[in-house]
Amino acid sequence: MPNPWTGKGNPYTKQEVRERLQSTLDKNEAIIAAGAGTGISAKFIEKGGADLIIIYNSGRFRMSGHGSTAGMMAYGDANAVAMEIGEFEVLPVVEEVPVICGVHGTDPRRRMWHFLGQVKDMGFSGVNNFPTHSIVDGHFRNVLEETGMSFQKEVDMIGLATKMDLFSIVYVARPEEAVQMADAGADAIIAHVGTTVGGSIGVQGATCTMDEAIERTQVIIDAVKRSNPDTFFLAHGGPVNTPDDVRVILDKTDAHGFVGASSLERMGVEQSLTDLTRKFKSLKLS
Repeated sequence: MPNPWTGKGNPYTKQEVRERLQSTLDKNEAIIAAGAGTGISAKFIEKGGADLIIIYNSGRFRMSGHGSTAGMMAYGDANAVAMEIGEFEVLPVVEEVPVICGVHGTDPRRRMWHFLGQVKDMGFSGVNNFPTHSIVDGHFRNVLEETGMSFQKEVDMIGLATKMDLFSIVYVARPEEAVQMADAGADAIIAHVGTTVGGSIGVQGATCTMDEAIERTQVIIDAVKRSNPDTFFLAHGGPVNTPDDVRVILDKTDAHGFVGASSLERMGVEQSLTDLTRKFKSLKLS
Protein backbone atom coordinates (compact mmCIF):
# COMPACT_ATOMS: atom_id res chain seq x y z
CA MET A 1 0.00 0.00 0.00
CA PRO A 2 1.61 3.28 -1.05
CA ASN A 3 2.10 6.15 1.36
CA PRO A 4 -0.84 8.51 0.59
CA TRP A 5 1.35 11.56 1.21
CA THR A 6 4.09 10.70 -1.26
CA GLY A 7 2.75 8.03 -3.59
CA LYS A 8 5.73 5.89 -2.54
CA GLY A 9 5.85 2.88 -0.29
CA ASN A 10 7.20 3.88 3.12
CA PRO A 11 5.96 3.69 5.74
CA TYR A 12 4.18 0.35 5.76
CA THR A 13 2.26 -1.19 8.65
CA LYS A 14 3.54 -4.29 10.41
CA GLN A 15 1.00 -6.46 8.60
CA GLU A 16 1.77 -4.93 5.20
CA VAL A 17 5.46 -5.78 5.56
CA ARG A 18 4.57 -9.31 6.63
CA GLU A 19 2.33 -9.71 3.60
CA ARG A 20 5.10 -8.56 1.28
CA LEU A 21 7.53 -11.08 2.73
CA GLN A 22 4.97 -13.86 2.60
CA SER A 23 4.36 -13.01 -1.05
CA THR A 24 8.07 -13.53 -1.70
CA LEU A 25 7.94 -16.96 -0.07
CA ASP A 26 4.77 -17.85 -1.96
CA LYS A 27 6.76 -17.34 -5.18
CA ASN A 28 9.35 -19.80 -3.84
CA GLU A 29 11.91 -17.00 -3.59
CA ALA A 30 14.31 -16.36 -0.71
CA ILE A 31 13.80 -13.23 1.37
CA ILE A 32 16.78 -10.91 1.00
CA ALA A 33 17.29 -8.02 3.42
CA ALA A 34 20.20 -5.67 2.78
CA GLY A 35 22.00 -3.11 4.89
CA ALA A 36 22.50 0.35 3.41
CA GLY A 37 24.86 2.92 4.89
CA THR A 38 24.49 5.44 2.04
CA GLY A 39 21.76 6.66 -0.26
CA ILE A 40 23.43 5.32 -3.40
CA SER A 41 23.73 1.88 -1.80
CA ALA A 42 20.03 1.88 -0.95
CA LYS A 43 19.05 3.14 -4.40
CA PHE A 44 20.77 0.32 -6.24
CA ILE A 45 20.01 -2.38 -3.67
CA GLU A 46 16.37 -1.58 -4.34
CA LYS A 47 16.96 -1.86 -8.09
CA GLY A 48 18.47 -5.29 -7.42
CA GLY A 49 15.20 -6.45 -5.89
CA ALA A 50 15.87 -6.61 -2.12
CA ASP A 51 12.81 -7.27 0.03
CA LEU A 52 13.92 -5.03 2.91
CA ILE A 53 16.53 -2.33 3.43
CA ILE A 54 17.98 -2.02 6.93
CA ILE A 55 19.88 1.03 8.16
CA TYR A 56 22.61 0.24 10.67
CA ASN A 57 24.85 2.81 12.30
CA SER A 58 27.65 0.38 11.36
CA GLY A 59 26.92 1.13 7.71
CA ARG A 60 28.52 4.55 8.12
CA PHE A 61 31.73 2.96 9.42
CA ARG A 62 31.62 0.15 6.87
CA MET A 63 31.29 2.54 3.96
CA SER A 64 34.08 4.68 5.41
CA GLY A 65 36.43 1.73 5.16
CA HIS A 66 36.29 0.56 8.78
CA GLY A 67 35.21 -2.72 10.34
CA SER A 68 31.48 -3.09 10.97
CA THR A 69 32.19 -3.81 14.64
CA ALA A 70 32.94 -0.09 15.00
CA GLY A 71 29.15 0.22 15.16
CA MET A 72 29.26 -1.57 18.51
CA MET A 73 31.76 0.89 19.99
CA ALA A 74 31.38 4.33 21.58
CA TYR A 75 32.33 6.15 18.39
CA GLY A 76 29.07 8.05 18.11
CA ASP A 77 25.38 7.96 18.98
CA ALA A 78 24.16 4.81 17.21
CA ASN A 79 20.49 5.83 17.26
CA ALA A 80 21.21 9.34 15.99
CA VAL A 81 23.44 8.02 13.19
CA ALA A 82 20.81 5.55 11.96
CA MET A 83 18.14 8.25 12.00
CA GLU A 84 20.40 10.66 10.14
CA ILE A 85 21.22 8.14 7.41
CA GLY A 86 17.51 7.42 7.08
CA GLU A 87 16.33 11.02 7.00
CA PHE A 88 18.89 12.51 4.66
CA GLU A 89 20.18 9.63 2.53
CA VAL A 90 18.07 6.49 2.32
CA LEU A 91 14.40 7.37 2.76
CA PRO A 92 14.51 10.18 0.18
CA VAL A 93 15.73 7.83 -2.58
CA VAL A 94 14.02 4.51 -1.84
CA GLU A 95 10.85 4.33 -3.84
CA GLU A 96 9.01 1.25 -2.67
CA VAL A 97 10.95 -1.23 -0.51
CA PRO A 98 10.25 -1.10 3.25
CA VAL A 99 13.07 0.58 5.17
CA ILE A 100 13.96 -0.66 8.66
CA CYS A 101 15.76 1.41 11.31
CA GLY A 102 18.51 -0.08 13.46
CA VAL A 103 17.70 0.86 17.05
CA HIS A 104 20.10 0.56 19.99
CA GLY A 105 17.47 -0.55 22.46
CA THR A 106 19.74 -0.53 25.50
CA ASP A 107 20.65 3.17 25.25
CA PRO A 108 19.88 4.35 28.82
CA ARG A 109 19.46 7.97 27.71
CA ARG A 110 16.45 7.31 25.51
CA ARG A 111 12.79 7.19 26.46
CA MET A 112 12.30 4.33 24.05
CA TRP A 113 8.59 4.84 23.46
CA HIS A 114 9.35 8.45 22.47
CA PHE A 115 12.26 7.50 20.23
CA LEU A 116 10.26 4.78 18.43
CA GLY A 117 7.59 7.40 17.81
CA GLN A 118 10.24 9.48 16.03
CA VAL A 119 11.36 6.43 14.06
CA LYS A 120 7.80 5.84 12.91
CA ASP A 121 7.17 9.50 12.10
CA MET A 122 10.37 9.58 10.02
CA GLY A 123 8.84 7.01 7.68
CA PHE A 124 10.56 3.81 8.72
CA SER A 125 8.39 0.71 8.41
CA GLY A 126 10.05 -1.23 11.20
CA VAL A 127 12.96 -1.69 13.56
CA ASN A 128 15.98 -3.93 14.02
CA ASN A 129 17.90 -4.36 17.28
CA PHE A 130 21.29 -3.04 16.29
CA PRO A 131 23.71 -2.47 17.92
CA THR A 132 22.81 -5.67 19.77
CA HIS A 133 24.28 -7.04 22.96
CA SER A 134 23.29 -10.54 21.85
CA ILE A 135 26.63 -10.84 20.04
CA VAL A 136 28.61 -9.76 23.11
CA ASP A 137 29.75 -12.58 25.38
CA GLY A 138 32.03 -13.36 28.30
CA HIS A 139 32.75 -11.07 31.25
CA PHE A 140 31.77 -7.89 29.42
CA ARG A 141 28.34 -9.32 28.56
CA ASN A 142 27.85 -10.15 32.25
CA VAL A 143 28.75 -6.58 33.19
CA LEU A 144 26.26 -5.20 30.69
CA GLU A 145 23.54 -7.50 32.01
CA GLU A 146 24.19 -6.49 35.61
CA THR A 147 24.41 -2.74 35.04
CA GLY A 148 21.12 -2.01 33.31
CA MET A 149 22.15 -2.51 29.68
CA SER A 150 20.83 -6.04 29.27
CA PHE A 151 19.54 -7.89 26.24
CA GLN A 152 16.13 -7.74 27.91
CA LYS A 153 16.09 -4.01 27.11
CA GLU A 154 16.25 -4.96 23.41
CA VAL A 155 13.38 -7.37 23.94
CA ASP A 156 11.39 -4.62 25.66
CA MET A 157 12.08 -2.31 22.71
CA ILE A 158 10.64 -4.92 20.33
CA GLY A 159 7.60 -5.27 22.58
CA LEU A 160 7.04 -1.51 22.31
CA ALA A 161 7.53 -1.60 18.54
CA THR A 162 4.89 -4.33 18.30
CA LYS A 163 2.40 -2.20 20.21
CA MET A 164 3.20 0.70 17.86
CA ASP A 165 2.50 -1.40 14.74
CA LEU A 166 6.13 -1.41 13.62
CA PHE A 167 7.50 -4.49 11.86
CA SER A 168 10.47 -6.00 13.70
CA ILE A 169 13.39 -8.05 12.41
CA VAL A 170 15.83 -8.99 15.16
CA TYR A 171 19.31 -10.39 15.71
CA VAL A 172 19.81 -13.22 18.16
CA ALA A 173 22.80 -15.44 18.84
CA ARG A 174 21.17 -18.03 21.09
CA PRO A 175 17.92 -20.02 20.96
CA GLU A 176 16.68 -18.64 24.28
CA GLU A 177 17.10 -15.09 22.95
CA ALA A 178 15.12 -16.03 19.87
CA VAL A 179 12.22 -17.27 22.02
CA GLN A 180 12.28 -14.06 24.07
CA MET A 181 12.09 -11.96 20.92
CA ALA A 182 9.36 -14.04 19.30
CA ASP A 183 7.27 -13.85 22.45
CA ALA A 184 7.68 -10.05 22.40
CA GLY A 185 6.18 -9.96 18.91
CA ALA A 186 9.22 -10.09 16.62
CA ASP A 187 8.17 -10.82 13.05
CA ALA A 188 11.51 -12.07 11.75
CA ILE A 189 14.40 -13.72 13.58
CA ILE A 190 17.96 -13.41 12.26
CA ALA A 191 20.36 -16.12 13.42
CA HIS A 192 23.59 -14.14 13.89
CA VAL A 193 26.56 -16.52 13.77
CA GLY A 194 29.36 -13.93 13.93
CA THR A 195 31.06 -11.10 12.07
CA THR A 196 31.12 -11.61 8.31
CA VAL A 197 34.24 -13.07 6.72
CA GLY A 198 35.92 -11.82 3.56
CA GLY A 199 36.98 -8.62 1.87
CA SER A 200 39.44 -6.08 3.19
CA ILE A 201 38.01 -5.72 6.69
CA GLY A 202 36.19 -9.02 7.26
CA VAL A 203 37.25 -11.32 10.09
CA GLN A 204 39.30 -14.47 9.61
CA GLY A 205 39.95 -16.28 12.87
CA ALA A 206 37.05 -14.93 14.93
CA THR A 207 34.29 -16.86 13.20
CA CYS A 208 32.73 -20.31 12.97
CA THR A 209 32.76 -22.99 10.27
CA MET A 210 29.93 -23.43 7.79
CA ASP A 211 28.85 -26.63 9.55
CA GLU A 212 28.69 -24.75 12.83
CA ALA A 213 26.74 -21.92 11.18
CA ILE A 214 24.23 -24.43 9.81
CA GLU A 215 23.79 -26.07 13.21
CA ARG A 216 23.48 -22.82 15.15
CA THR A 217 20.99 -21.39 12.65
CA GLN A 218 18.75 -24.46 12.78
CA VAL A 219 18.84 -24.65 16.57
CA ILE A 220 17.58 -21.07 16.75
CA ILE A 221 14.86 -21.78 14.20
CA ASP A 222 13.72 -24.93 16.01
CA ALA A 223 13.45 -23.09 19.32
CA VAL A 224 10.94 -20.62 17.87
CA LYS A 225 9.01 -22.75 15.35
CA ARG A 226 7.26 -24.76 18.04
CA SER A 227 5.49 -21.78 19.59
CA ASN A 228 5.67 -19.14 16.81
CA PRO A 229 5.42 -20.97 13.47
CA ASP A 230 4.52 -17.80 11.55
CA THR A 231 7.92 -16.22 12.22
CA PHE A 232 10.23 -15.47 9.29
CA PHE A 233 13.73 -16.92 9.75
CA LEU A 234 16.87 -15.43 8.22
CA ALA A 235 20.60 -16.20 8.33
CA HIS A 236 23.46 -13.78 8.81
CA GLY A 237 27.16 -13.52 9.37
CA GLY A 238 30.23 -15.65 9.80
CA PRO A 239 31.01 -17.79 6.76
CA VAL A 240 27.63 -17.00 5.16
CA ASN A 241 28.84 -14.34 2.77
CA THR A 242 28.31 -15.08 -0.94
CA PRO A 243 25.19 -16.21 -2.82
CA ASP A 244 26.70 -19.70 -2.94
CA ASP A 245 27.10 -19.66 0.85
CA VAL A 246 23.48 -18.61 1.26
CA ARG A 247 22.44 -21.42 -1.08
CA VAL A 248 24.08 -23.89 1.33
CA ILE A 249 22.25 -22.39 4.32
CA LEU A 250 18.91 -22.46 2.52
CA ASP A 251 19.44 -26.08 1.49
CA LYS A 252 20.52 -27.30 4.91
CA THR A 253 18.30 -25.30 7.29
CA ASP A 254 14.71 -24.07 7.42
CA ALA A 255 15.80 -20.46 6.91
CA HIS A 256 13.61 -18.37 4.61
CA GLY A 257 16.38 -16.04 3.50
CA PHE A 258 19.41 -13.95 4.31
CA VAL A 259 20.40 -10.58 5.73
CA GLY A 260 23.49 -9.07 4.13
CA ALA A 261 25.26 -5.89 5.16
CA SER A 262 28.97 -6.31 4.48
CA SER A 263 28.07 -9.17 2.14
CA LEU A 264 26.07 -6.92 -0.15
CA GLU A 265 27.09 -3.32 0.38
CA ARG A 266 30.79 -3.49 1.24
CA MET A 267 31.74 -6.48 -0.93
CA GLY A 268 29.98 -5.02 -3.95
CA VAL A 269 31.89 -1.76 -3.67
CA GLU A 270 35.32 -3.19 -2.86
CA GLN A 271 35.78 -5.45 -5.87
CA SER A 272 33.88 -3.41 -8.44
CA LEU A 273 35.81 -0.20 -7.69
CA THR A 274 39.12 -2.07 -7.74
CA ASP A 275 38.34 -3.73 -11.06
CA LEU A 276 36.99 -0.57 -12.68
CA THR A 277 39.98 1.52 -11.59
CA ARG A 278 42.37 -1.12 -12.96
CA LYS A 279 40.56 -0.99 -16.30
CA PHE A 280 40.99 2.76 -16.45
CA LYS A 281 44.64 2.47 -15.43
CA SER A 282 45.27 -0.09 -18.16
CA LEU A 283 44.66 2.58 -20.81
CA LYS A 284 47.79 3.68 -22.68
CA LEU A 285 48.51 6.96 -24.40
CA SER A 286 48.58 6.77 -28.20
